[in-house]
This record gives sequence, structure tokens and C-alpha cells, in this order.
Amino acid sequence: MVKNREQTIHDYLNQYGIASVFPERVQRSMQLENLALGDCLLSQGDISQSLYLLVEGKLKISMLSPEGKRLILAFKTPFDLIGDIEYIQQCPLINTVEVVTDSRVIRIPYEVLRKEMENHVPWLQFLLGTITQKFKMKSQAMNFNLFYPVDVRLASYLLSMTPKQPQLDSASLIDIADLIGTSYRHLNRVLQQFEKAGWITKKRGKITVLDRSSLLAEAGQNIYE
Repeated sequence: MVKNREQTIHDYLNQYGIASVFPERVQRSMQLENLALGDCLLSQGDISQSLYLLVEGKLKISMLSPEGKRLILAFKTPFDLIGDIEYIQQCPLINTVEVVTDSRVIRIPYEVLRKEMENHVPWLQFLLGTITQKFKMKSQAMNFNLFYPVDVRLASYLLSMTPKQPQLDSASLIDIADLIGTSYRHLNRVLQQFEKAGWITKKRGKITVLDRSSLLAEAGQNIYE
């Protein structure tokens, strides 16, 4: 569950050291929103009207390739921006953003940012720093999918998807295979290996993580975060 529901927007901005980035008139336009496990915050190709500040929880960022395969780019934890590239480029959403654990975001309408912040130096410096870091992480994520074997990618995915609960839905193994960039058949083989080793169980449409330390050792710290 999301904690600290009594926290205000100003509390969060202070917590992450960014209150000075946003003038008071912009802060008055912000809205605090609660997101539940499984929610889809943004969908690739849609038109976004708002920037989001992730202040609690965990989000999964993925993209659909030209071949129709969905690949994980990253898992986001606080503090992070969602929708910043689209704000600058004024383009449709580049990625799909889904909720992994109950989360909280601060929503800021693009129109407010364009009206109030386009010449605000602290904001421009902050935006440049976060986007530069984002492109670096995207490059690392793509390399991860290209160069690491499936057992490492799967171990990383299972760890990233179960930060607070040991189970995840295995109903669509095809989706999981696409997300980590492998085939359904290969994914099943690796899942069977993990189950035989006693790291997981797979039954009744659920994958249950039994041994996080062994999965972490398998991933070699190269998890999607």
C-alpha cells in the first residue's frame, strides 16, 4: 500500500529537494494522484497532456518495437519524471507506463509548464539533467536486452516485478517473453530450470519467488533498475 497519504504536494517537493524548481503559482496547478497495482498510466502512441512526478511506488516502462515485440526499458522508482521527453518534443507517447506497486504521482499539465516555465532557468537545468540521465539509462536497458542471456534477463524481471510480494501473474507467458526479448519456448525452459533449482514455483497461473538471493546471484546485480 502507498504510505504517507497525509503528505501534501509541497511535502513531496521538499522531500526530493525540488521545491525551488517550481514557483508557487505552478505548485498550485499540481494534482496528487494515487495509482493501483496493474493500472496503465500511459500508453505508447497516445497523446499526453501532463507531466508526472513519481513520488511513491514503482512503474514499469516498456516499448513496442516495429516488429510488434514489447520490450522492457526500465523500472522506475522515486524520484523520476514521466512524460518529459514528450513535453519537449510535443510528440505522442514514446513508451507504455504501467504500475508495478501502488504508487503516487504528482500531475502537472503541460499547458501550465509551457506558460509559466519555458524561461525559468532552474526548471530548464533540472529538465536537462533528468533527460540526459534518461537517455543513458535507455541505452543501458537496450544493451541489457541485447547482450545478456535469457536466464539473467528473466531473473532480473522476476526480481523487479516482486519488490513487495513474492507472486506475479504468469497467465501470459508470451507477454513476459516479449518483454525480456526471448521466445515463449525458451522462456518456459528457463522457468523450468529455475523451478528445478528451487528458486520459484509456477502453478495456478502464478509464479512465486522462493529464493530471491539465488535469483539476484543469477542476475549478477544486472537488474533492470
